[in-house]
Amino acid sequence: MIGVEEITKLVREIRLENGFPNSPFRIDEVRYNPEGDKLFIIAHDRTDKSVVIGNSFVIGKLKERLGVRQVTVYSNLDLEIKRRKLRKNVELVKGTALEFLLPIIEAELNFPPRKWPEVEGDLKTLVFLSFNAKALLGFAERLNLPYEAVGIRYAFPKMKYEPIEGEPIEVLFPDEEKLLNLAKERKAKLVLADFPFDLKFKDGIALLNPFRFLHIGFFELKYLFGFEKPVVYDKKALVDFVIDLTYEGLMESTDGANLIWRMWRR
Repeated sequence: MIGVEEITKLVREIRLENGFPNSPFRIDEVRYNPEGDKLFIIAHDRTDKSVVIGNSFVIGKLKERLGVRQVTVYSNLDLEIKRRKLRKNVELVKGTALEFLLPIIEAELNFPPRKWPEVEGDLKTLVFLSFNAKALLGFAERLNLPYEAVGIRYAFPKMKYEPIEGEPIEVLFPDEEKLLNLAKERKAKLVLADFPFDLKFKDGIALLNPFRFLHIGFFELKYLFGFEKPVVYDKKALVDFVIDLTYEGLMESTDGANLIWRMWRR
């Protein structure tokens, strides 16, 4: 498969042909995964990554030239941040009911590419359909978790779930105490939602945002599980939500700006 020198040459050609400045950049590694026809470019740092992506234009042209289904760019810094977070989270789940996540963490430590083993998560779970609703359900199903899905009434009209009362802001910032009490009522030991934190244990119940926990960004989630935009949400809270994800390195600033623009246009 094509290597670092060839990709570097192609990126320079595309930038030159389309009027982009001749900015220097360094690519450390190229990995190809035939499963799904995916090419992973690992740039040296975030500045190099930005040059290769070129506001999504350069990477789009690169994908066309190579004839692959997906091209994704990471920086070594991004991957090192992810690995440090994962190593810390190994210690958080050891000896707990969430030990079934350890093989998934191990797989993510070797990312890219992503190769999750089969996992049986035998833990009664409550899934709250928040912003990444489709991915939350996909995660529960991929890990074979016995789950119930609940969500704010009318927020996701195309999806099947039990509607509960709540405020539009909860689609972006779930009410931790409300979900904890609901989990107690239903004897669930795990709650999945777009919490603004990785993992908390309260009253014997695990509150988990699996994507912060595994450090999987918004762009990757769309490819993994798809994305269904909520139709009920707080517009101002959306801005705060996107800023938080961008700060955590889980969303590109351009993706965040485009997302806000598209959702506010509705």
